[in-house]
Amino acid sequence: MTADRTPLARTELAALLTDAAQGVSGVLTTEYPTSASRSYLHPVLGALSAGPRVVCELNDRLEKFVIEEPLPSTPAGLFTLASYASALGWLTESLAELTASVDQICTRVGIPAEPPDPAFAAPSPTEQDDEFDFAFSALELAAIRTAAEAAGLSPGDYVEVLSQSLLAASRITDACMEISSGLLEDAAYVLGEATDHVWIGEGPDSLPTLVRSLLARMEAAE
Repeated sequence: MTADRTPLARTELAALLTDAAQGVSGVLTTEYPTSASRSYLHPVLGALSAGPRVVCELNDRLEKFVIEEPLPSTPAGLFTLASYASALGWLTESLAELTASVDQICTRVGIPAEPPDPAFAAPSPTEQDDEFDFAFSALELAAIRTAAEAAGLSPGDYVEVLSQSLLAASRITDACMEISSGLLEDAAYVLGEATDHVWIGEGPDSLPTLVRSLLARMEAAE
């Protein structure tokens, strides 16, 4: 019977959370080859390519964990499950938001529609200078024009979509860092207890870090 299985040890529970933290942080270090024509997507393509794989891996491990650590079981196991499930849900939501942002960028530049008309992609130098001289140095202007030309966009449109891409990258970075940090904190808590039990009560300190973070986000959104 499933109920007769031996609960996982604290070291195994902590390892599960630690491995998950490493998987989440790996989303941010993944590089994805980006062509010059899509350089404005470079900030997000690594996370966009690695994210779904990491979610699948975490989901597979969660299913295995539920099989090996029957519910209800030890408080440590329940604590670990709450932390892990919160991390998985948070990462999935963050990747959905990233995907939506990238979709908006692609729509903005006409992907997968026909490439922009050449006249739209190459405005006159006077228009470029009037728009950007106040914000960029001569070297930066030259780099923007070169990248915009390769992407088939005007410098103004290129800066706009690149800014959107950088903002989306910043959001997924913040989410992954907080998720990974929370998992590591919860792993240390599980591992640092003197027994195979952790305190599961009504106080806020009894909840996993990620659960408290999610509750705080929900309260802030209200």
